[in-house]
Amino acid sequence: MKATPAMVIIGAGQCGARTAHALRNNGWDGEITLLGNERVAPYDRPPLSKQVLLGERTTAQCALYDDAFYREHRIDLRIDANVQQIDRGSRKVVLQNGQSVAYQRLLIATGAEPRQLAVPGAALAGVHCLRTSAHAEAIADELSPGRRIAIVGAGFIGLEIAATAVARGCEVVVIEAAARALMRAVPEIVAACLVERHREMGVDVRFAVQVERIIGTDRVSGVKLSDGTTIPCDCVVVGIGVKPRTELAEAAGIDVADGIAVDDTLRTNDPHIFAAGDVCSFPHRLFRRRIRLECWRNAEDHARIVARNMLDRGETYSEVPWFWSNQYDMAIQIAGMPAFGVDTVVREAGERSRIFFALDREGAMVGASGVGAVGEIARDVRIAQALIARRAVIEPALLADRDVKLKPLVAAEPA
Repeated sequence: MKATPAMVIIGAGQCGARTAHALRNNGWDGEITLLGNERVAPYDRPPLSKQVLLGERTTAQCALYDDAFYREHRIDLRIDANVQQIDRGSRKVVLQNGQSVAYQRLLIATGAEPRQLAVPGAALAGVHCLRTSAHAEAIADELSPGRRIAIVGAGFIGLEIAATAVARGCEVVVIEAAARALMRAVPEIVAACLVERHREMGVDVRFAVQVERIIGTDRVSGVKLSDGTTIPCDCVVVGIGVKPRTELAEAAGIDVADGIAVDDTLRTNDPHIFAAGDVCSFPHRLFRRRIRLECWRNAEDHARIVARNMLDRGETYSEVPWFWSNQYDMAIQIAGMPAFGVDTVVREAGERSRIFFALDREGAMVGASGVGAVGEIARDVRIAQALIARRAVIEPALLADRDVKLKPLVAAEPA
């Protein structure tokens, strides 16, 4: 009797590993092949810019599962498998070493890769990006008291690294080409709160200026900016965003639109192939458009749903996005898509804590950003998730009044 082809997952990151686990939890008893190429077992990425750079955790301690887990769950984990081609006609994945793996269903969870800084000197020693455990270890070695760190990009990764570098005693400058921080992530008023805290901590944050070149002979010694100034530094960390790894999908004729294009069940235009996590864009009924998310929670949520749909459950994905960041003594928690809002309502949540509610043109809540102490913002952001899920339309004055409890507002009629 011919064996049933495996469930094959390309990408042994968080989404891929969690999907393999979820397949077992949902009753799949056949083979599972998990293909990665980082030469390490799947690990959690959020600690890389925080605890790992601070020296509080090793990259090995970030592993999602121990070796015994893969044996016990009969998951064929290959950590040095470079995939060369997806052969849709034969339903197999071809590896660089010439081997192939047949699939019943295939998941592409290849994630994203850092965008490169295309300027002279970008390849010098001491110029880093942060995406992998190896990157984190290299940057951690650079952070010591008195060292001058230049960070290119004022997104969440750049700002988290800035906060960590300050905690390690470094002098930090952040260089951003846009007019403000977090341009695609949060409203300007939210970004301003974070930048203010960084400046209070001594970070030199510069906007509307570009890196013209990185100076150095064998190793970086400075950064020349488009305004003519030169910033001496011992290390440069580039955090200018990521791009989805879609090359395999494109070569196989799978539709791509800001990532691998999937439907609301995370299935591609090939009925046997799915995509999940950072690599895919998908239609979201709450926001009434196609979106792509680059965050831990989305990888977790996608893994749970896509595993069930690889088993033909046909479930649609409509979770409310959630994201967090810790910088200095501040917690940042974000629900929904604040950047989709056209109006912002501010609610005081404590002495130095605020919630920023983002409303669309119809007055429906589409996002909420909490900035401050975890204990003062977490509950309201969690309730905001429920309001966003209902597309609730709430009177702005009620949202702004901290004496008005948010929980009863969840019963509001959706828009």
